[in-house]
Amino acid sequence: MRKTALAYALAALTLFGVSAATAQDKLKLAVGQRGNWDTSISEVGQLAGIFKKHGLELEIVYTNGAGETQQAVISGSVDLGIAAGVMGVLSAYSQGAPVRIIGAETTGANDLYWYVKADSPIKSLKDTDDKILAYSTNGSSTHGIVTAFMKQYQLKAKPTAMGGPAANLTAVMSGQIDVGWAAPPFGLDQLDKKEIRIIATGNDADAFKGQTVRLNIVNANYLKAHKDVVDRYMKAYRETVNYLYTDPNALKVYADWLKITEAKAKRTRDDFFPRASVEPDKIVGLDTIVKDAVALKFTATEMTKDQLDDLIRIPPR
Repeated sequence: MRKTALAYALAALTLFGVSAATAQDKLKLAVGQRGNWDTSISEVGQLAGIFKKHGLELEIVYTNGAGETQQAVISGSVDLGIAAGVMGVLSAYSQGAPVRIIGAETTGANDLYWYVKADSPIKSLKDTDDKILAYSTNGSSTHGIVTAFMKQYQLKAKPTAMGGPAANLTAVMSGQIDVGWAAPPFGLDQLDKKEIRIIATGNDADAFKGQTVRLNIVNANYLKAHKDVVDRYMKAYRETVNYLYTDPNALKVYADWLKITEAKAKRTRDDFFPRASVEPDKIVGLDTIVKDAVALKFTATEMTKDQLDDLIRIPPR
């Protein structure tokens, strides 16, 4: 009887161990702009089973831009925010919002572009006086870049929040706005058909060229209570970045999810997103970013080292 009891106890422990090993921690994510290459890392990693391997189940909600993403994190309705604009994050933190940075999301801004209808008389940003110049949402990377355009080129355009690429294309083609914005793979077909014409990219803004423009963020209260979960998320995120750039099957996963061709997926990655642009471990140009945040009126004063140390919580590899 003792042997039987011991056998049952061992079996129960084994089943408990299997259950514990297979249990998944759930993470709620708000992600700006569904389908952009950089914002798809979590989705592709989940489809490929990478996040599950790290004991995570992601619940992903897509937003019209980084402003909405950031507000969802600040309110606590989601745990993490993906692709939040760097200037918006600095602004929110400086005003006491419970937000922390857990990784760089995109460095450099060549993926973002501003365009007009092919027959538009607008040839460059300098032709946009009294014209509507679109960005996604307040606090987004596109908002920061448009703000930088206005200052750098002394424009007299009308910056206007217009949501995501689909809404922008409809508004541009119908004549509701003059200059829309997009990011690949969105708009590549229209560019190839010469229906639209690019007049500027994010790298035309000196304040953003070569610097980190979008961030991955977490609600500060969630981070305090669930640091291990956030650490595992970033491990899986890094593994997914490697997968996207080393495993040919990753392009198929991305293309199938977005319902585009693998050729377009490859063009999006290879022409607009070098691997270094989506590596999460370093915020590039931070010294300049904090100065630009003041110059562009996102923060009242430059953030101190202590503030930055508190804000930036990138988990170690």
